[in-house]
Amino acid sequence: MPLTPLDIHNKEFSRRIRGYDEDEVNEFLDQVIKDYEIVIRENKELQSQLLAVQERLDHFANIEETLSKTIIVAQEAADEVKNNAKKEAQLIVKEAEKNADRIVNESLAKSRKIAMEVEELKKQASIYRARFRTLVEAQLDLLSHDGWESLEDRERHENREREREREREIKEIY
Repeated sequence: MPLTPLDIHNKEFSRRIRGYDEDEVNEFLDQVIKDYEIVIRENKELQSQLLAVQERLDHFANIEETLSKTIIVAQEAADEVKNNAKKEAQLIVKEAEKNADRIVNESLAKSRKIAMEVEELKKQASIYRARFRTLVEAQLDLLSHDGWESLEDRERHENREREREREREIKEIY
């Protein structure tokens, strides 16, 4: 069981004839008590900081997982759209053989619409990948950085980067 400052303060030493100077021992013990209290206080502060950092890390891990799931859903949606487009194109070809020009014109219009949707989904998937890559790089950079005191500065920087990314996305869309 570790010593407490009170244990040090209450420690009694037996007396002997040519022992240590009692005042010197008491002064030294007082200094040890003060230093020990400082170490205990610092240890508690560091444990508190570690807990806060762990909570943030867990939060970012959750964000990463959510982004990963979002990317998978977007990719599945893109694959489904592609598969549906292929099936629809086959049906259009069969109808085109039956109804000639009228159905050919309809199929071309639908094909253009689907191509635009596929391109839009590709853009969205690219945006999601870029966001995820930025998040992962920021996390790796955070983990490789020695000082935790710059965490808030990095968070502000990441927020600015996300804003710039959103602005780029808006510009790409419009």
